[in-house]
Amino acid sequence: MKTVVRFAPSPTGLIHLGNARPALFNWLYARATGGKFILRFDDTDQERSTRAFADAIEKDLNWLGIHPDRTVRQSDRLALYDAARDRLISEGKLYPCYETSDELNRRRSRARALGRPPIYDRAALDLSDEDRKKLEEEGRKPHWRFKLKGNPVHFDDLVRGSQTVNTASMSDPVLVRGDGSYLYTLPSVVDDIDLGVSHIIRGEDHISNSGVQVEIFEALGATAPTFAHHNLLTDAQGKGLSKRIGSLAISELREQGFEPMAVAAMAVLTGTSQPVEPYHSLDDLAQKLDFSMISHGAARYDEAELEALNARILHQGHYGDYAERLAELGVKNEQVWLALRGNITRLPQVAEWLPLINGPIVPEIATQDRDFITKAAELLPQEPWDQNTWQSWTGTLKEQTGRRGKALFLPLRLALTGRPDGPELKNLLPLLGRKACLDRLS
Repeated sequence: MKTVVRFAPSPTGLIHLGNARPALFNWLYARATGGKFILRFDDTDQERSTRAFADAIEKDLNWLGIHPDRTVRQSDRLALYDAARDRLISEGKLYPCYETSDELNRRRSRARALGRPPIYDRAALDLSDEDRKKLEEEGRKPHWRFKLKGNPVHFDDLVRGSQTVNTASMSDPVLVRGDGSYLYTLPSVVDDIDLGVSHIIRGEDHISNSGVQVEIFEALGATAPTFAHHNLLTDAQGKGLSKRIGSLAISELREQGFEPMAVAAMAVLTGTSQPVEPYHSLDDLAQKLDFSMISHGAARYDEAELEALNARILHQGHYGDYAERLAELGVKNEQVWLALRGNITRLPQVAEWLPLINGPIVPEIATQDRDFITKAAELLPQEPWDQNTWQSWTGTLKEQTGRRGKALFLPLRLALTGRPDGPELKNLLPLLGRKACLDRLS
């Protein structure tokens, strides 16, 4: 059977690193198995869903390297859900309920006080046609609940192994609101059937939902797809990234200068047995994907680890990979890139180091170092220069001044760059040229 997976965001906001994790797992699995990836917008919430958010989500996914084989929107598929609703109603598997939110809250509170689980008591099933007519004449509109079988639901999870969800301990879920709009569950199941989804890969917070959904699949005459429930990305305190303020929106990470492969590798490899390390492409990462590598424990995200991973990717990358973006930042040749890249963790930072080459800088020459710097200018070699010029020049200075170590190198760095740190001077010297160095040493 051909692999078909889906990523189903609600376009009610921007996607963040926590959302990128299931999106990437689905994409990588499709790539590894030669399958199809469907982007499905769960946009039945017309009040909160916007086309602007949907467009932003597509842009973020494309930046990560995810290019859907097909895109669908639930708002275009309401007739399918209506047909499924009518079928379940006709078969007595979906029944109308008239309780208000306050009434339901009071029942749950009373159940807790009596030491019983606060699940729905199915009181609506005892209503007669006359009772329902009277309630509707009072202005009440029914919401519709799916009647669970109450049997243990078993399924094999590709990440977590054999799973059992006991639906007897759950309330019959509301599938249709009083205003006729659909909650997540029914449209999701109907879409998975209609689109031929073979694998549902998502966060472990959906495990209990899977028990309900398996029953709805069966009620609609279908077999549930294979499930894979991965651990969730959390912060250092164990709080889910989707719950925290400033939740690492993919668009923000892009604007901050992170590389898409750094974000992708971080989202996928955190909380697995694989090291979080650079990959050249998502196809390379797909070859490593094995659901057995996903831990059953928390996947703790570390901002410093993302920064370090991004730096490793930049330092290992080729000039051609970044040439167009570097040109926009003012770097026009590979030699400048090679000289500066070791001091950056994100590409835009290269612009902060360009003044070391192009100026202006304010040289720092301490009073006690002035004679030494004057001598250094006198001994500055003639051009042409290469990467050996620095060693040759400082070797001569060492012999003639007796300075060595920090006393030799730091005054030269301060005079030439105005900073106590920065790129290796053996790489900077040929880019500066003799005239600029003399000007700074003066």
